[in-house]
Amino acid sequence: MFGLGMPELLIILVIILIIFGASRLPEIGRGLGKGIRNFRESTSEKPREIPPDTEEGEREKERPDK
Repeated sequence: MFGLGMPELLIILVIILIIFGASRLPEIGRGLGKGIRNFRESTSEKPREIPPDTEEGEREKERPDK
């Protein structure tokens, strides 16, 4: 995980605990979890394709291949 060992992760956790306090950590974790979930959902959705019967699809047909 990014070349970080257990001691480094513990130091980072202690620094975060000092900066934000114990009462805010669940709120921060919840926000990070929601952000990760939204990112996964948006990347797993099927991308919308432009149907060939639209204007842009017609332009693609008319353009000569290079």
